[in-house]
Amino acid sequence: MPQHILVVDDEPGLVKGLRLSLEQEGFAVTTAADGREALEKFRAGAFDLIVLDLMLPEVDGLTVCRQIRAASMTPIIMLTAKADDIDKILGLELGADDYLTKPFNTRELIARIRAILRRAEAPSREEEASRVRVGDLVLFLPQRRAEVGGRPLDLTAREYDLLELLVKHPGVVYTRQQLLDLVWGYDFAGDDRTVDVHVRRIREKLEETPAKPKYLRTKWGVGYFLEPEP
Repeated sequence: MPQHILVVDDEPGLVKGLRLSLEQEGFAVTTAADGREALEKFRAGAFDLIVLDLMLPEVDGLTVCRQIRAASMTPIIMLTAKADDIDKILGLELGADDYLTKPFNTRELIARIRAILRRAEAPSREEEASRVRVGDLVLFLPQRRAEVGGRPLDLTAREYDLLELLVKHPGVVYTRQQLLDLVWGYDFAGDDRTVDVHVRRIREKLEETPAKPKYLRTKWGVGYFLEPEP
């Protein structure tokens, strides 16, 4: 599948030229002529990168950048007819990945697009090693953070510890006592109902339908496990 780029600019000639050049380079291109249309198309589609003009009718480019960045980490290259540093700083602070001032060389823009896409597609080995993924569930180990389908999970420290153990060993069934020993510690004075309470709370945060869990499953009469292929 070709990588999909959204080009947002109100200059028809520039947009036509960019579309032609990008398509010749093998990209799929969608265009928008104002900020409102850009947000509508962003929400309706899936894009690998956005080329976004700063000065747009309806909704300005900085506002578009802010709203996109609030919902997605899709790379953004901002374009502007202004050379003022303040515009560049504002764009970058709002989450733009790069910046070009008009008039620009199309070959330079394409080179920057390719460079950003390479960085986005090739996370470092260290980054990969710091993540554990099962289906749409991802744990970011150094940050002790979890998300499912891109949605962050608000877990307590103990809930995270329990989920991390299960995610690191998908398909392995743990008894309640094993979970108490491994997560709470051998000297924990509580009973195995503690495990049940934490499992229920994790399911409420993780599962779309907690009563019919897709990820955190029960092996009746034995204990709990994480489904390896949810």
